[in-house]
Amino acid sequence: MEEDLSFWAWGRTDRYPTRAMRQGLHAQIAAFLGVQPRPEREPPPVDTLDLPAPRIEPPPALAGITSTDRADRARHTYGRSYPDLVRGLAGDFRQAPDLILRPESEDQVAQVLAWAAGPGVAVIPFGGGTSVVGGVEYDGATRPGVVSLDMTRMDRVLEVRPTSLLARIQAGAKGPRLEAQLAEHGLTLRHYPQSFEFSTLGGWIATRAGGHFATVYTHIDDLVASCRMITPQGPWESARLPGSGAGPSPDRLVLGSEGTLGVITEAWMRVFPRPTFRGRASIRFEDWRDAVEATRAIAQARHFPSNCRLLDKREAMLNMVPANAGHVLLLGFESADAPVGHALDRCIQIAKDHGGTLLDGPHLREGEGRDGGAGDRWREAFLQAPYLQSALVTMGVMVDTFETAIPWDGFEALHDDVVRSVRAALKEHCGTGLLTCRFTHVYPDGPAPYYTFLGPVAEGRELQSWRAVKAAASDALVRHGATITHHHAVGRVHRPWYDQQRPELFAEGLRAVKRTLDPAGVLNPGVLIEER
Repeated sequence: MEEDLSFWAWGRTDRYPTRAMRQGLHAQIAAFLGVQPRPEREPPPVDTLDLPAPRIEPPPALAGITSTDRADRARHTYGRSYPDLVRGLAGDFRQAPDLILRPESEDQVAQVLAWAAGPGVAVIPFGGGTSVVGGVEYDGATRPGVVSLDMTRMDRVLEVRPTSLLARIQAGAKGPRLEAQLAEHGLTLRHYPQSFEFSTLGGWIATRAGGHFATVYTHIDDLVASCRMITPQGPWESARLPGSGAGPSPDRLVLGSEGTLGVITEAWMRVFPRPTFRGRASIRFEDWRDAVEATRAIAQARHFPSNCRLLDKREAMLNMVPANAGHVLLLGFESADAPVGHALDRCIQIAKDHGGTLLDGPHLREGEGRDGGAGDRWREAFLQAPYLQSALVTMGVMVDTFETAIPWDGFEALHDDVVRSVRAALKEHCGTGLLTCRFTHVYPDGPAPYYTFLGPVAEGRELQSWRAVKAAASDALVRHGATITHHHAVGRVHRPWYDQQRPELFAEGLRAVKRTLDPAGVLNPGVLIEER
């Protein structure tokens, strides 16, 4: 429930690391970085937060879906990136939205947009609030007010078409709620981002989210059959089709629109029978280049494993995946139709042909459940990581991630530049630091590397140090023609580099679409294109 969520940190308050866990984390980071983290800083009580009074009131017709509760407004102020956690821990909520509105129907969404357009009140669509790129924050200094439009009351699976394997789902459905409803039909959406527990279908579509699976259906894009959104100028809905060659796709404009063109209210999604056959293995590599080449060969062999996640030795160590100081490739397959042993064995052999040695497995099983192997241990560490990040922030440790994608022929030069540039920035601004890399997704034409960086920061210089390291990383990505984001979205954090990546004529076209659908410019101002 909403009241169980932290107003400043990741996730549920009852799952924040215990004191014993934080003490262990403190010792672990001291060993990794060679310096002692600062003593923990306690977050302020909610009633002491720097939170301005609301500047606006809703019209009477919307009063029943409106909240001005202090904790509620605090929870809707930021996402959950490192700078968001720093500001939340400091009690700085000066840019909190004036109102939280929770519509229960499309009619209410339309009423909110019609009301906001008159005086120019900013409307920030809000799903789970898990953005790590500034996608849901807005200071509102040039506006008479700011509304956070929380869509989580619109959370039902409205219709299932089992013959076509399609489901019509409201945009406010969070991952567990969505999957529980589909499970009643023996189906799954099979989309599991790290934020799965808290993020929503609408948020996934708006940010082109990436799921946990490494190949084939990696992005939410691949699962969308049609979208419906409410714009200030009226409804936008595309046809429900398996494919179409009728001009540019309307759905492709909705995907990645980040709340700037309309409010996504529902979508027809491609769903799957729940898998019953599974197999996994992990392979150790002494040499990083051998590990990369093995992963490329597997991706290009087109066996399409559900998990093909390469961890460098620091990433493996950080996440307690035993690898004897080697690099680890985690392989997994699943199917609702037939055993997966043949494909798993073939990929293991490809890895061995490139210098890998079998670390764990192969393990084959039927039915639900997990077996506690290296892949399962990494998955648990993966889901726990955002909670640990929040705890590290209280100890004065900067920890954040960035991700990208690039063709295989450009990866080595990109990786060398990223390692060199980020380590230099960590040394300059933190004195020391740690940088790790993993592949979250792999394609026949290239990988999606995902980097984590840590370093101690001086009190009061957290945001300045983070900006410097983030800029060093982002500049390196742009130098090599890599994307500024593979699945975290653009938001406000990535705008300067996104502006360099996209064609200028495309930007002009996007501005024209924005003027057509949102002539008052009230929807998520400043995201993707400059605020008018």
